[in-house]
Amino acid sequence: MLQPGGQRFAADADRSVLDAALAAGLSLPHGCRVGACSACKARVLQGEVDPGKYAEHALPAAERARGHVLLCCARPRSDLVLEAPRAETAAAPARELPCRVNRLERLAEDVMLVTLQLPASEPFSFRAGQYIDIVLADGRRRSFSIANAPHQTGSLELHIRRVPGGLFTSHVFEHMRVRDILRIEGPLGTFCLREDSVRPIIMLGGGTGFAPLKGLIEHAIHLGLERPLALYWGARTPAGLYLDELAQSWQSALPGFRYIPVVSGACPDNGWTGRRGLAHAAVLADFADLSRHEVYACGAPAMIEAARDSFTRERGLPGDAFHADAFTFAAAAAKD
Repeated sequence: MLQPGGQRFAADADRSVLDAALAAGLSLPHGCRVGACSACKARVLQGEVDPGKYAEHALPAAERARGHVLLCCARPRSDLVLEAPRAETAAAPARELPCRVNRLERLAEDVMLVTLQLPASEPFSFRAGQYIDIVLADGRRRSFSIANAPHQTGSLELHIRRVPGGLFTSHVFEHMRVRDILRIEGPLGTFCLREDSVRPIIMLGGGTGFAPLKGLIEHAIHLGLERPLALYWGARTPAGLYLDELAQSWQSALPGFRYIPVVSGACPDNGWTGRRGLAHAAVLADFADLSRHEVYACGAPAMIEAARDSFTRERGLPGDAFHADAFTFAAAAAKD
């Protein structure tokens, strides 16, 4: 049973609590599903679990000692009562379906835009910010954020960064062709805009962590969102800001929107005259108080954890106002 909502669902010992909840049609906060992002953290009030394998930074020993677990890793060993964020009935349960590649475009030397055509006979609904799994022939999966907004129907836009030695990303860059067929599962994740909130928004992206933020911002434009929204997009080089002109254009499309690109490896010979350093440090420099804001962050786990810690500890951001999607590279579900 989940508290404080009181929802009940069956959970077998051979699957994670999160998978059991999703199978029962309940949407609990989650992201990576491999124990790296901590979005699915909950506390065991009654019962016993096998905590499973997870990244130490996602669930420090002190939190584990207080009864916290990551629901994407934890498996039940008895009936359970869990203290978890309120679950909602999933608006669009995940399912598998085939898609056809209908566009390939290099956005940067190591970033490929891949557009997947959805089958007309199988309507696919998703929320801005969610992701899909690409199911490979051997059953392994690769997870990618959806970079377009739901009102842009009929296709899914992905931004795929080439990972050195990555099996799937090497295929994307070297062998994938338009009209290839891929099998996907989705939509997945709860990295979605809290539309009922009135808090000013800060979005923080690193590299291709820009992808789901793009979907969120284009959804905000479609809604006519009136809340202040600032996007901090960080990359090692100016070329890493691979859709910089698009991000610049949003400043005229969405009232109250500001775009702050940040380059960490800037040097005189690349012509960069903008902000330098780490993107989350730029947020700290610009905001002395985040107690009334909410943050949407997407990128490498180290960036996410640094931002979460500094924003909550140094700037007063409430813990439940930090929403994150950490890109992980675990064998089971690597965002590569």
